[in-house]
Amino acid sequence: MSRLRSFLVVGGLAALVATPAVAGRGTDGTVNLLFWQAASTMNPYLANAPKELLPISLVLEPLAGVDPDGKLFPQLAAHIPTVENGGISKDLKSITWKLKPSLKWSDGSPVTAKDVVFTANYCMDPKGGCAELSDFQNVAKVEDIDDLTVKIIFDHPMGNLYVPFVNSGTPIVQAAQFANCLGEKAPTCTEANFNPIGTGPFVVTNFKPNDSIRLKANPNYRDPDKPHFAEVNIKGGGDVQTAALAVLQTGEYDYAWNLQLAPDVLKKMEKAGKGRLLVEFGAAVEGLRMNMTDPSSNLPPDERSTAKHANPILSDVRVRKALSMAIDRATLIMIGYAFMGRPTCDMIPAPAKFAAENTNCLAQDITGAKKLLDEAGWKLGPNGIREKDGKKLKLLFTTSTNAVRQQFQEMIKQWWREIGVDTELRNINASVFFSTDPGSPDTLYKFYADVTMFAPGGSIDPATYLTSRTCDKVPSPATQWQGTNITRYCDKNYDALVAELNGTANLEKRSEIVKKLNNILTVDSYVIVPLVWRGVATAVSNTLGGVVVNSWGAWNVQDWHRNK
Repeated sequence: MSRLRSFLVVGGLAALVATPAVAGRGTDGTVNLLFWQAASTMNPYLANAPKELLPISLVLEPLAGVDPDGKLFPQLAAHIPTVENGGISKDLKSITWKLKPSLKWSDGSPVTAKDVVFTANYCMDPKGGCAELSDFQNVAKVEDIDDLTVKIIFDHPMGNLYVPFVNSGTPIVQAAQFANCLGEKAPTCTEANFNPIGTGPFVVTNFKPNDSIRLKANPNYRDPDKPHFAEVNIKGGGDVQTAALAVLQTGEYDYAWNLQLAPDVLKKMEKAGKGRLLVEFGAAVEGLRMNMTDPSSNLPPDERSTAKHANPILSDVRVRKALSMAIDRATLIMIGYAFMGRPTCDMIPAPAKFAAENTNCLAQDITGAKKLLDEAGWKLGPNGIREKDGKKLKLLFTTSTNAVRQQFQEMIKQWWREIGVDTELRNINASVFFSTDPGSPDTLYKFYADVTMFAPGGSIDPATYLTSRTCDKVPSPATQWQGTNITRYCDKNYDALVAELNGTANLEKRSEIVKKLNNILTVDSYVIVPLVWRGVATAVSNTLGGVVVNSWGAWNVQDWHRNK
């Protein structure tokens, strides 16, 4: 699970959930959490995996967070800056944040804009090895205007200025505590990295790397009635099945994170009645990619899957559309994901504001697919495989080695056989398939196949994904096969829309552009064929109330309470 970034979404300024009708701070005892992947640090600038970011978010906070609907809400900030309220400059080159007044660190000292400036400089130090440096890559300068005002200046106009300090990966750290931890000294500051002074609802009392974390309620948290729990006990390590059992069957723990188990296994555990499963849907979509170039092994190595040769079969949009129409997405979900998957025709299914909500692909249409292939000139041969100009309609379909993906391959092969397509299946070890090794013929980026299947890491910023599909991102021998435009699809109109998106800050306009770009890749060109919108399951004790799962990274642990 990759780190989740923030996005240009404003308006959701209320708390994630309403304040529960329970007693005040520290009155509900201890809450016990299980992370089968244990945290190695409490400093997000030294590690950027969710196993670290979620525990860290109990202690350290950004200026703003993102709610489950993808809407931005202020955390340490007094409000969300916009062009309309003057917080974002009209030239889209700066954003000015106002801190809430009277904020305190857990040690009782005041939080000021100087802490924000320090945090930016801490991460941007070229010798620091900051794990979140990409969030600051376009920042020219961060300056404090006064004690409660900080201005972030970018080196060029930005369509999305809500990147630094707008996610759990880039919270504010205390300048006084980290003053001697700049640059090469960053990883040597064990006390600060393991026991950061924060503004969040809890304070670390004991941290054991790759093992356990104990925390207590922050006495200086800005809401005097929260958090409701006095202590948090986070146990790390073990395995995912044991973690699920400890919540759903034995009731030893209150919460188990990221349960990557078969849906039927989880449902059987849930029947024990000790807990419930919550599923969060971010932006991860399992889908097919169609190679627009010729991957034939008969070509020289430096010409395979390059713009020199168009794919002799998939260059015709009617063929690509027919392949999509033949697939029964509901069946794929039933055999692979059950309640943890939803059928989708979009590569951008969330946040909701940016979802085109296409439905054209949801009903399987074998008859319609056959008709399209007939129109494209592919006629059935004596063995039921279509032919055209002496060439058989045969495709090589690859993916990573994964039980669910191999099931998907087999089902899709059967449906394609029904419409006259011969499909050769191949699966490749994930460490090789997702590698960027230019010497390997089996990487996703080299794409020596006609069709491939995977789910890219979801991001709350659609621009991140959509920008990676422009013409200049095509992998080739000239780029050592580096590049994110796997399909090799190149459309000047698409590129122009991406440029417009990256220069637009208005939410409504960005939403319109995102939907257009999604449609170009899916329902217009079928170079990407979405299959399943994937969710992540979490187990929660029936005695634990107020829990809101959130794919975009912001936790609401301050609102958790013990059901009476």
